[in-house]
Amino acid sequence: MTIETGDVIDPMRLGFTGDASRSLLVVDDDAPFRIRLARALEKRGFDVVAVDSVAVGVEVAQEAAPRYAVVDLRLADGSGLDVVKALRDARPEARIVMLTGYGNIATAVAAVKAGAVDYLPKPADADAVEAALLTDGPLPPPPEHPMSADRVRWEHIQRVFEQCDRNVSETARRLKMHRRTLQRILNKHAPRT
Repeated sequence: MTIETGDVIDPMRLGFTGDASRSLLVVDDDAPFRIRLARALEKRGFDVVAVDSVAVGVEVAQEAAPRYAVVDLRLADGSGLDVVKALRDARPEARIVMLTGYGNIATAVAAVKAGAVDYLPKPADADAVEAALLTDGPLPPPPEHPMSADRVRWEHIQRVFEQCDRNVSETARRLKMHRRTLQRILNKHAPRT
C-alpha cells in the first residue's frame, strides 16, 4: 500500500495537510495514471492523497472525509462504488467523479445512483476532471461531442445484456430481437461516438 503525495511517496500518510476545502482523494490502481493525475491536480491547488485500492480508499474516506474525490470504477480489490458509498456516508456534500476504462450506460447509472456527480471515460485529462469537480450544480455542462445515435443504441443493448447476466437468449427476448441478430451486434466493436 502506498499513498502518493506530490513528488514523495509516503506509505503512512492517509490524511490531508492543506486547505480542507480543496482536499481530494484519488483512487486508481493504474499507478502511472494515478500519479500523473494527482500531480496535475496538485498544481491546480488541490490537497491530494492518491491511493491504489478500495480498502485504503474507504479508510481515507472514513478517517479524513475529503471534499472531492476521483475514483476508478474497477479496482484490483473490488468496485470503486464501495469507495463512493463510504465517501457519501462520511461527507454527503462531497463531489465525486467516477472514472472507468470500461464505460457503458449501466455503469454510469450505477455510479450516479451511488453518489458520483459525473462519470468520465479513461484516460481523462486533469482539465476535464477539474471541470467536473468544480462545476456548480448537480450536472456538468453538456459534452462538446455527445454520443451518436448508433452508440446510444449499442450502449442500451450492452446495459440490458449486463442486466441479464450476459445471457444472450434472455437479452434477445427482452429487446424483442432475434438471438442471432443480437449475437452479431455483441460481436462488433462499439460504434464511434
